[in-house]
Amino acid sequence: MTGSLGRGLAPYGLRCDHRAEPLGVDEPAPLLSWRLASGRRGDAPAGFQVRVHADDGARVWDTGAVADPSAVSVRYRGPALRPRTRYRWTVTVTDAAGASSREESWFETGMLSPSAWSAAWITHDPSVQDVVDAPEEGELALADHGLQPAVRLRKAFEAAAAPVAARLYVTARGVYEMRLNGARVGDAELAPGWTDYRDRVDYQVHDVTDLVRTGANMLAATVADGWWSGFVGFDERRSGAHYGTFPQLLAELHLVHADGTTDVIATGGDWQSARSPVRYADLLMGECHDLRRETPGWDLPAGDRDRAGWLPAWVAATDRSRLTATVAPPVRAVRELPARSVARIAGDRFLVDFGQNFAGRVRLTARGLTPGDRVVVRHGEALDEAGALYTANLRTADATDVLIAGEDAEAVFEPRFTYHGFRYAEVTGLGALDAADVTGVVLHSDTPWAGEFTCSDPDVDRLHQAISWGQRSNFVSVPTDCPQRDERLGWLADAQVFLPTACLNADVAAFFDGWLREVRGAQSPDGAFGNVAPRIAGVADEGAPGWGDAGVLVPWHLYRVYGDERFLERNLDAMCAWVDHVHRHNPDLVWTRRTGPHFADWLAPAPTPRDVLATAYFARSAALTARAAEILGADEAAARYGALAAHVRKTFAERFTSPDGRVAGDTQTAYLLALAFELLPGELVPGAVRRLAELVEEAGPGLTTGFLGVGLIAPVLDAHGRADLAHALLRRTDPPSWLFPLRHGATTVWERWDGYTAERGFQAAAMNSFNHYALGSVGEWLYRGVAGLDQAPGSAGYRDLLIRPRPGGLTAASARYESVRGVVSTAWTRRDGVFELRIAVPPGATAAVHIPTDDPDGVRESGIPVADAPGVSVAGTARGELRCRTGSGEYRFTAALQ
Repeated sequence: MTGSLGRGLAPYGLRCDHRAEPLGVDEPAPLLSWRLASGRRGDAPAGFQVRVHADDGARVWDTGAVADPSAVSVRYRGPALRPRTRYRWTVTVTDAAGASSREESWFETGMLSPSAWSAAWITHDPSVQDVVDAPEEGELALADHGLQPAVRLRKAFEAAAAPVAARLYVTARGVYEMRLNGARVGDAELAPGWTDYRDRVDYQVHDVTDLVRTGANMLAATVADGWWSGFVGFDERRSGAHYGTFPQLLAELHLVHADGTTDVIATGGDWQSARSPVRYADLLMGECHDLRRETPGWDLPAGDRDRAGWLPAWVAATDRSRLTATVAPPVRAVRELPARSVARIAGDRFLVDFGQNFAGRVRLTARGLTPGDRVVVRHGEALDEAGALYTANLRTADATDVLIAGEDAEAVFEPRFTYHGFRYAEVTGLGALDAADVTGVVLHSDTPWAGEFTCSDPDVDRLHQAISWGQRSNFVSVPTDCPQRDERLGWLADAQVFLPTACLNADVAAFFDGWLREVRGAQSPDGAFGNVAPRIAGVADEGAPGWGDAGVLVPWHLYRVYGDERFLERNLDAMCAWVDHVHRHNPDLVWTRRTGPHFADWLAPAPTPRDVLATAYFARSAALTARAAEILGADEAAARYGALAAHVRKTFAERFTSPDGRVAGDTQTAYLLALAFELLPGELVPGAVRRLAELVEEAGPGLTTGFLGVGLIAPVLDAHGRADLAHALLRRTDPPSWLFPLRHGATTVWERWDGYTAERGFQAAAMNSFNHYALGSVGEWLYRGVAGLDQAPGSAGYRDLLIRPRPGGLTAASARYESVRGVVSTAWTRRDGVFELRIAVPPGATAAVHIPTDDPDGVRESGIPVADAPGVSVAGTARGELRCRTGSGEYRFTAALQ
């Protein structure tokens, strides 16, 4: 920081469009944001000033002093940004006493327009066929599976002098890895990620200034099928069925010299191409690397003299109109997992246990090799009854990687263009294997982790960790359903039900900003959102209830969490079109018409009537669209959709409820939707709550919900005075329950409540993932309910907090969350009849604090009566709680609680 923090007010955590120091910003008016910290109670900003300068020091824009005590961001409103330019910006925050503190950051623009590109799409000439050896054990037959070798591309160039700046602008139809003078460029994996290539292709920007040499240089790439031309989804189509037929690269290297001139090295017909030693690389099938075909130094300047096997690159296309700068964080190798155990199964076959189900790959040091030896690595989530690798639930995903040895007796094998979901790996083809020679490499989109939770129950802690690992495993470029089988699609319902949990675990603003582009792109001309995004052949286009509604629910929740109205602005038209679509086809306001699938409350033990569920979502989407329009000042739309929502709610009550508060279908999910979406007249709510509680108690207490109900059950019970039942469900250990899988060795959340039971073994392999985050939606309530870290209704961006712990039978819990405003934390303990609650409220925020107590008059804050505590005002008592309000700062409350 450039300013002195001391204990006073100071900004930190500066972001441009929710990213720290981003390269390649194409947004003409990016959002510049900051967080606030202070060591003083009651501290709040009085105003701010943002200044933006070009990299040469010239002032570009200055907000002037802005008196706004709630601001933690501002949109750039200066002159048009120039392409490929670094801008430095500072924010100065002033407190009520006039003291100020400053912090600095930067962002760099990208191309800003597709017309700025000159590069062409290039690849290896597809008419040149390779001669390949016949496949051996563990290796897929290329012809039978529609697989093809990865492509190598390179361009030699001269630099008369070292540039003052060098930027590589690059993307692929497929997945790429760039190298410059033998060094890897960047650390992104599976770049550029998955988009619907028919609508847009994301590009990335890399600062390669330090890699360019004076004199001879070599820019090189390896490009593999990826999502573009490989296997995608759960159909059995071969390469090219979804998007394209062979991988392609598009890149421009810009060298900026001291005199202000720029040289551009762009992909085109003057590049060289060759098939790579990667005989095939597929996201679902796996990767085969043949070291006999390796040519060391191919990516170095001297390698240009060896032209054997190299051909002129083939120009596949010149259309650059779909190029857009990446807005989401890249997939990265974020951590490594040592092998927990390695056991010889038989002969040269070993079983490796990493102790954690995750998404990624294996790094293997293979020793004692002779030329042509094949080392085969198979992946699986579980072991069968005989203790062997269980792979039936992978369906057609082979998930097998192969190393073919070259001349060296030792080699390190780590696939670069595939990933798998697994806990166990079976390695075949080695005489010996030590635990130190095998490592699990975890891959996921590098969303900054923002939340922490812990409590006194080790099982609940393990549940939180399982939920977190499920999020990591399935946030790989897009929010997938599962990382192991032949699917890995961006299902909309899974994402929308898990989003509240995801936002508390990590900063997912940029990640979902990128994915929402795909959601909008998949919307039909009639206004129907799809079931999956990116859009893909073979999956029904029209969104099912609860699935298509994610196009409304996700932007709304992101706005609430991050306070960024652009989530609403960018999606409002699509939200309106979706509600209009449902209304147009269901003019009687009961959603019964469908042309696509209806997944209902997916995998629920007790099915909810489809018209009940669908109409509830119809009302919810209409209501949130109205609220979004109101926030944006679209008064006519707000009135229209508000009236529609009221009419649907009225129709729901008339059609599906009885005078005693019963809801048609009489399932837990039916009541949860009706209560959570506020669809019942006030007089029917008590009866509905009673019946919901009865259904929970009759089940064990237990759950009978599926994907759409599971995230609502704890918050709804809690909101209506039955947190005791929410806690009972949380700590239940028989199926269906969250803890049952953990008692059977799970380290991630299962797709099914009963994915495996001792009585029946594995559920049907056709749909039985052991790493699927949807049922982990209870994670939200661990933060909001158990730890008590919440936002007040109507708040956005954590300006108004609600701190209300629900201890249940626990003796301690804590949560910490890095909000867009600053750190929010809660920590409570209960021992010897004393309840202690510590909280931290960021500057500029206020908190309504509910302290459970049997003696409201005896509550203390930092040892003094709460009514006398600085920064605290008492609001009253209700239902065994003392309610008060605080400003920012740290507080410690103590109270009597039996």
